[in-house]
Amino acid sequence: MGAYILKRLLAVIPVMFGLTLIVFLIMAMIPGDPATAILGSYATPENVERLNRQLGLDRSLPEQYLIWLGNLLQGDLGRSYSLNRPVLDEVTERFGATLILAGTSLVLCSILGLLAGVVSAVRQYGWTDKVVTFVVLIGISTPSFWLGLLLILLFAVQWRLFPASGMYAIYGGGDLPDLLHHLVLPAATLSVVATGVIARLTRTAMLEVLRQDYIRTARAKGLRESRVIWRHAFKAALVGVIPVIGIQAGFVMGGAVYIETVFQWPGIGSMLVTAISTRDLLLVQGGVLVVAAAYVLFNLCADVVQTLLDPRLR
Repeated sequence: MGAYILKRLLAVIPVMFGLTLIVFLIMAMIPGDPATAILGSYATPENVERLNRQLGLDRSLPEQYLIWLGNLLQGDLGRSYSLNRPVLDEVTERFGATLILAGTSLVLCSILGLLAGVVSAVRQYGWTDKVVTFVVLIGISTPSFWLGLLLILLFAVQWRLFPASGMYAIYGGGDLPDLLHHLVLPAATLSVVATGVIARLTRTAMLEVLRQDYIRTARAKGLRESRVIWRHAFKAALVGVIPVIGIQAGFVMGGAVYIETVFQWPGIGSMLVTAISTRDLLLVQGGVLVVAAAYVLFNLCADVVQTLLDPRLR
């Protein structure tokens, strides 16, 4: 098992190197001159040339990438032009808020998706299965940003049950109940699509397992139906669903970008939107790299958990 984990960790190294190259090239291909965007009305040819020289933008792309990669390996993501502070400090502060939102959404969609998939498979072709399938289809088909605006309109504006934006109340609050109160709407919005995907694949995996001979044998031995479902069938089906949950973890991290914008959640997503509008390339590179690295690590954890659950993979 240790050898497998070490092998997977070594495989992450070229993936992370490729991520740094892709992130850098995408930022370099954005049209326009960052120095002109930063200087604004002061963008005279002399000032633009001076700022490009200070930022190292007058060098060739390979030189810029090697300098950025060398600094990255030393833990230096550069300095934000617009905020005038280290990118690493800004990303570290914002990542905590994004992790709270994405982690809550992932737990929520995993629990609801697994339960919905199991119930739908056990009640195959019944009215419960049809209702769950219909709700899941609607959830997968609904754009998250539109759903977020709809939830704000209903639960924040009309019924005033939850706040419409922010992570804490402006006046007072700041404790755990206040955080949970602000977390309900964005977490629910972000988890809807992932819940549908997990539910559909859990249903498929459960139906496949329930047709196996050892399940019929367990029932023939007189075991309780609940024990057959949860102790035998669900455990076997979970092995195939774990990688899907890992993929959905990456989707949740990426989806947090626009959900944070809708709900004004102070995470990496809202930071990236502001950084892109101000052409703060180093801040964009740092934020995108952190989100991509989190996606890779989530999938790595999912692979390790799947290996622990399934002895055949060992």
